[in-house]
Amino acid sequence: MRRYRCSNCGNVTRFDVTSVVRSRCFYHYSVAGDLEIEEPEEISRVVEEVSCRWCATPKFVEILTEEPEHSVSGA
Repeated sequence: MRRYRCSNCGNVTRFDVTSVVRSRCFYHYSVAGDLEIEEPEEISRVVEEVSCRWCATPKFVEILTEEPEHSVSGA
């Protein structure tokens, strides 16, 4: 999972993310014609834009690099 940060205001919690998702689903229609979508599978996701919710601009949003997990030693 990607984490974002706005270098303008410091926001790390609120972003508007615009993405295109390609998925495969099983469409199950009842005899009455009601649709139930089952077994959704995400094939791909492309993030087109990430905007800071506070600044309302994508100009300063950066992807945070993942930090290695820290282990706690019992010694």
